[in-house]
Amino acid sequence: MSNILFIGLSLSSILLLIALGLSITYGAMGVINMAHGELVMIGAYTAVLSGLYLNLNLFLALPLAFLVSAGVGLAVERVIIRRLYGRIIDTLLATWGVAILLQQLIRLEFGLSFFNIHVDGLGPGFQSFPIPAFLSENFDIFGFTVQPYRSFIIVLTIALTFLTWFLMYRTSLGTQVRAIMRNPQMAAACGIDVNRISAWTFAYGSGLAGVAGVLLAGFKAVIPDMGESVVVDGFLVVVVGGVGSLFGTLLSAAVLGQINGVFAILTNDIVARAIVFGVVIFLILLRPNGLFGFKSR
Repeated sequence: MSNILFIGLSLSSILLLIALGLSITYGAMGVINMAHGELVMIGAYTAVLSGLYLNLNLFLALPLAFLVSAGVGLAVERVIIRRLYGRIIDTLLATWGVAILLQQLIRLEFGLSFFNIHVDGLGPGFQSFPIPAFLSENFDIFGFTVQPYRSFIIVLTIALTFLTWFLMYRTSLGTQVRAIMRNPQMAAACGIDVNRISAWTFAYGSGLAGVAGVLLAGFKAVIPDMGESVVVDGFLVVVVGGVGSLFGTLLSAAVLGQINGVFAILTNDIVARAIVFGVVIFLILLRPNGLFGFKSR
């Protein structure tokens, strides 16, 4: 039972990190970022490459992956998305194209494969990122099995969620982001630099995706298309929780992650995902705006 609990909570935690960025960027910018999964993948590959070439461990790879993914996200926002605000279908198609491009760049090792140059850690093959030994050995406390790595994932997610809450509700930047979520035109009329705030918001959400990628790399194979499935799950969490709602995203990630983890162990992954989709459809029919969504004014 404890194994099921830890697996469900750790999956929920990673799902929450992915969904937080999606919720903030979609709420503030109205952008459906189909490349968000590839930012998760970039975080995972950053961890792999930093381990191979810089000999960095998990704790040093995490901030590096955040910075790299945030930088890529900032570049995508500045070069592409900024020119497509208010055109939701265009941003969806554009970011989908970015996702395909990022995948192929990894497969082709940034184009160097055309010159018969191979970069260890890249390419279409499976990669892995080792976790520290003291996080890989389970131990018992009063008959309760503790999985250190999954516990680390949960604790780190709690810390980052609190940081996100603090930034959103206790800082001037967060006040401006929430104003843009409610009404970007009115926020601009009040003197808020909507483009600058949106860019930094997009970068922060991308950085969270990179952190999620490092955590995934600890127990999942790192491949170029590893982000395709997680971005779908992330959007499910955002829709169910309510766009722009931090608490809704937290609750939705916990519920959907636990359902997926429990039923994946009791049955199989296919049945588990079918049950998750069924729950999502039911909740959308019951609450079209999400569990804690708000309407813009």
